[in-house]
Amino acid sequence: MRFIGSKARLLDQIDKLLTKHLNGSEKSFADIFSGSNVVSEYFKSRYSIITNDLLYFSYALAKGEIVLNSQPDFTGLFKFGIHNPFNYFNQYDISNYKGDFITKNYSEAGKDKRMYFTIANAKRIDFIRTTIQKWRNNNDITDNEYFYLLACLIEAVPYVSNTTGTYGAYLKNFNDKRANKPLKLEPKQIHNNKRQNHAYNEDANELVKKIHGDIVYIDTPYNVRQYGSNYHLLETIARFDNPKIHGVSGVRDYKDLKSEYSSKNNAKDTMKDLLNNLQFTHVLLSYSTDGIIPEDELTEMINEVAVDGSVEIVRIPFKKYNSKVSTNKNQLCELLYYFSTKHQEDNDLLQIQSVKISENEPNYIKSPLNYVGGKYKLLSQLIPEFPNNIDTMVDLFSGGANVGINVKANKYYFNDINDRVIDMFKYFQTHDFEDILTKINSQIDKYHMSKENEKGFLRLRDDYNEHPNPLDLYILSSFSFNYQIRFNQDMKYNNPFGRKRSRFSNNMRENLREFVSKLHQIDATFTSDYFSDFDTSKLTRDSLVYVDPPYLISDGTYNDGNRGFGSWTQKQENDLYDFLDSLNDRNIKFAMSNVFRHKGYVNRAVIDWAIKYNIRHLNANYSTSSYHPNLLGTDEVLITNY
Repeated sequence: MRFIGSKARLLDQIDKLLTKHLNGSEKSFADIFSGSNVVSEYFKSRYSIITNDLLYFSYALAKGEIVLNSQPDFTGLFKFGIHNPFNYFNQYDISNYKGDFITKNYSEAGKDKRMYFTIANAKRIDFIRTTIQKWRNNNDITDNEYFYLLACLIEAVPYVSNTTGTYGAYLKNFNDKRANKPLKLEPKQIHNNKRQNHAYNEDANELVKKIHGDIVYIDTPYNVRQYGSNYHLLETIARFDNPKIHGVSGVRDYKDLKSEYSSKNNAKDTMKDLLNNLQFTHVLLSYSTDGIIPEDELTEMINEVAVDGSVEIVRIPFKKYNSKVSTNKNQLCELLYYFSTKHQEDNDLLQIQSVKISENEPNYIKSPLNYVGGKYKLLSQLIPEFPNNIDTMVDLFSGGANVGINVKANKYYFNDINDRVIDMFKYFQTHDFEDILTKINSQIDKYHMSKENEKGFLRLRDDYNEHPNPLDLYILSSFSFNYQIRFNQDMKYNNPFGRKRSRFSNNMRENLREFVSKLHQIDATFTSDYFSDFDTSKLTRDSLVYVDPPYLISDGTYNDGNRGFGSWTQKQENDLYDFLDSLNDRNIKFAMSNVFRHKGYVNRAVIDWAIKYNIRHLNANYSTSSYHPNLLGTDEVLITNY
């Protein structure tokens, strides 16, 4: 898209200057004044990307393009018969559509007759923007889908804008080659860099105090033109806030978007503050010889923060405003600075507050169930402690199956005494996701399930207890208090309604999608045996039995004997120790999660038993768990016999 100061034509020079200073170990690239994100897009194939810009429309572009690693599939729209939202938006008949904020204020349909768009294009912009906001508010699309559509709309608008490139003014006549063309929404190609990418909408001077990394690219404003006013219309479309506007061009109030880099009084101090807080190994900075900060003063600032004062400068001549007249006397240049910061030596000691970047960090699959005691938040500590080559993985107290589903093995066993949950997983294993999603949506519609409709929830709960259906159990858990599963002694589901709290959300849908997809890829068997009755005869030295029993000293609802499965007492605890000892005698590997200490209580029995094995102390964090309101004094451990 057309953007003031875009570095699209300088990408090769930027790349060339940077590459000569790299050693190949660099993993992250931060573009902290990202604008149109052209630099971030260029380097995305090589690094984890961090983008940032004070303008929200730039942030929306990054969220919908740079952060994503795949094009969304919009399955939530299937229930409306919409399988391709782009076709839907482009083909929708807007002849009877009255339009909204854009039509009324930025086309000739409005009282001010502003000619930014033809009436037809303004209507279509309004229709698209209003519709995707409605879809998001109703949870018909995910956040990723929302930002993807929004980014595609923002990209489409400049192709039909009746302007010279910015939105400070519009042309008096419609440009036949551009403005009279019908707006067309087209899907953006998304590059998968198989890394985590992040987008921020912050003051860059504050952001750099919270993040660090390998490479940062800096492209601040360099003259008095404020981007907030030049791109006010794109900002309004992105924000969808119907702001108060004024003047011939209908500018929104942009005082909060003003950059100190465009202030003659503040630019130098602001730049110095930024440079002094950089925490990156490699720094690239773009500026112009006709910028507010004189070249010699900027160079001096950089020398002060560069390692050994070593700075490389590349001067790239360009003709101002593409003028054909150029003289050596007044020749303007784009300046590219490369340097390393003195802060790089301390990078390993820094605590990253906002960003966690790791090229190799696994994307763990999250269980579709919010199972009490689930280990999703501990996977990054548990999985690395498991053997590298596992033939058969046994998740003996599988619960929500967070652990087993994320382990790499040839064969899987998921076992839990709660046969209702096991039946649910079997259902997921034998049905395609789209079929599952269709049936979930059908039941939600049938019972009018929502965060407010308790009667519908109770009706489904009664019907389930009369005729247990695995998928209905999942739907019930989606609308239950804390998304949990609970039965009484008669095996009747009795968890209460999660009023104003629980629903089948987009996140749950995506968790279910990933979980079902993984189930269809692995060789998994589901059983519901008491742990000591599980058949271990086929296990070998290359097997791993993972055990996550009820914790004897915790107050979790799963070990109180009131869920239809009996209580967990010292007897069951001792039986488990004997079971694990027998595995050890047969040279079968096991790993057990447990707690040595919790809320002032100490499980002396497990400590005395575990002392003969290997013990890893974990940094547990269940801040959102209903049964761990205060973890002060909790010592969660992983006990292994290898």
